Amino acid sequence: MSRKLNVKIFADGADRSDILRLSEDRRIKGFTTNPTLMRKAGVTDYEAFAKEILSHITDRPISFEVFSDEFDEMERQALKIADWGANVYVKIPVTNSLGAPSYDLIQRLAQRKVQLNVTAIFTMDQVRNVSAALESHAASNVSIFAGRIADTGRDPVPMMAAAVALCGAFDKQELIWASPRELLNVFQADDVGCHIITVTPDVLKKLSLIGKDLTDYSLETVQMFRTDAVAAAFTL
Repeated sequence: MSRKLNVKIFADGADRSDILRLSEDRRIKGFTTNPTLMRKAGVTDYEAFAKEILSHITDRPISFEVFSDEFDEMERQALKIADWGANVYVKIPVTNSLGAPSYDLIQRLAQRKVQLNVTAIFTMDQVRNVSAALESHAASNVSIFAGRIADTGRDPVPMMAAAVALCGAFDKQELIWASPRELLNVFQADDVGCHIITVTPDVLKKLSLIGKDLTDYSLETVQMFRTDAVAAAFTL
């Protein structure tokens, strides 16, 4: 990597082999997952999967998400997950599936020193309320889905810059640029002062392209087209 990055790269996924492989890469400073990724990866026993991963990864933060829709049950799950390890962050969605805000729960858990990763944040109002609920009670992550915001045609960079300033008022809050779509987002997150970016294995594979000579890249692309055309035995 030709450029030194200040933003920390967290691997996002739930494939056991990918997680363990990436745990050997010292560029990866943490890990995140969620129930959707776990389901796609074929996880059937949530707790067994998490504890098995935690038996291998003890030196970097890793987030596991609650999955109840009721706040009392979310709280019970959060406290249980938090007990799995000192490097565990508990993911709490900013609202439940009915749109009821999680701010009171976030505040209660933060006051109990539970390390939190508040997820699925899309608006500055949500950032302000989450940040105020977290304060500086425990190490915490404020996770804005910048990639999904960009999917709506909006530039997420101004919002991320505002969120960096807002969360910077509290010494234990770190801002996450979540759901990136391309490697460029890593540099955008770094330029804006974001603390963390969560990156999928597909995007992580592109780290080797940083600084690549574009003339060489052009030639390799032409060679790929030629190789595939020959392999397909196309004729005109």
